[in-house]
Amino acid sequence: MAPDESKHQARSDEDDAERLDRELIELLNELRVLMPGVQLLFGFLLTVPFQQRFGQTTDFQRTVYFVTLVLTAASAAFLMAPSAFHRLTFRHHQKPYLIELATRQTITGMALLALAMTGAIMLLTDFLYNSVTVAITVACTISLFGWLWFGLALRRRARGKAEW
Repeated sequence: MAPDESKHQARSDEDDAERLDRELIELLNELRVLMPGVQLLFGFLLTVPFQQRFGQTTDFQRTVYFVTLVLTAASAAFLMAPSAFHRLTFRHHQKPYLIELATRQTITGMALLALAMTGAIMLLTDFLYNSVTVAITVACTISLFGWLWFGLALRRRARGKAEW
């Protein structure tokens, strides 16, 4: 069986409907882990302009702030989209498509969240330290997210190892 075929087949102890139900539950549980982080970051970013020292920020810092705010909002949109799609297509036999779409939306939302969190760290580091510290901190942060959230899984997939 080709690797691409096996990803859409149910386990031996479940039928296709049970597999889809399980995959949807797994996806929703993953979203439950991500959403508090997005909400916390978005709430923090919404309060920043109202702080007294925000007026002391440079043009660069204001640009980083705005881009980070937009990235956070976009991340929230992508991470909430599967729930909206599910509600709007409930009982219209869209579950296989929902799982494929929601997987892409979740990965996109995670990438945007990694960029937003890196942007927030860049903003705060630039406010507190010099540009060398900013560059090192941003490089380390984006590398950490890239490796833990994407690199490990993509490396494992590329090796084609399946243990189930």
